[in-house]
Amino acid sequence: MSDLKAFFAQSAVVESTEELIVSERFVDDKGQPIPWKLRSITEEENTEIRKASTKRVKGRNGSTISEFNQEEYVAKMAAAGVVYPNLKSQELQESYKAIGAEMLLRKMLRPGEYGVLLEKAQEMNGFVTDTKELIDEVKN
Repeated sequence: MSDLKAFFAQSAVVESTEELIVSERFVDDKGQPIPWKLRSITEEENTEIRKASTKRVKGRNGSTISEFNQEEYVAKMAAAGVVYPNLKSQELQESYKAIGAEMLLRKMLRPGEYGVLLEKAQEMNGFVTDTKELIDEVKN
């Protein structure tokens, strides 16, 4: 039988943190791109983000249905995972005339850069499987 202690809270790795060059446009005083710091989120955080991305709307015959916004969900998950730069910084938000971390990301980043960030956030939280891995699985 395996060691159950490996599953205890004090033994589990809580979160992972990685650095990523999201954009070549943000550079230090030597002209080198500044890496962003990203972290994985917990399932507790994920539940809150999922709830915030789900709206109750009126359906046919007066019934209400849940409508999940995938784009909003991924944006919120990515924003929650960004450790650096501090997206909650009022000074940073004011510089882009943005309110909130998600809007700040959309104003700070170009579409391709934003895509890189979203992809990494999903990967760090276990949502993205490498395409090559999928192809290999299908072949086997």
